[in-house]
Amino acid sequence: MDLQRLQDDLARDEGVQYKVYRDHLGYLTFGIGHLITVNDPEYNKPIGTPVEKSRVTKVFEQDIQLVLQNCQQLYKDFNNLQEEAQLVIANMMFNMGLTRLSKFKKMKAGVDARDWNRAANEMVNSKWHSQVMARANRLIERIQALA
Repeated sequence: MDLQRLQDDLARDEGVQYKVYRDHLGYLTFGIGHLITVNDPEYNKPIGTPVEKSRVTKVFEQDIQLVLQNCQQLYKDFNNLQEEAQLVIANMMFNMGLTRLSKFKKMKAGVDARDWNRAANEMVNSKWHSQVMARANRLIERIQALA
């Protein structure tokens, strides 16, 4: 998979901020959509606290590795999917995490069957679609183009 393309997609969809901020759901975040956890030195830091570019890069690389592991866990044949499908699924995994994306059972069935229209329709028929509509529509178009 083209990891640079994934990074570019996620930077566009998540934004890049070199400070602590609240995401659209109110969670403390920094960098490229990194949700701050108790294990992060940024934990309990006030909004606006600067974060070094090298820290953002390092954490993003770690986040991507976890995302790819989660993609392979959810989709046993993830590495055999077309690259465009891998990129879309990884983007969704980054955005939602394994717990929420694993609830997209009908979308997964569409992907497993390589029925891209079915997968795209299931992406549309989700709460996620209304929450991140512009991002969702871009990803849906990319899945539909595989049909």
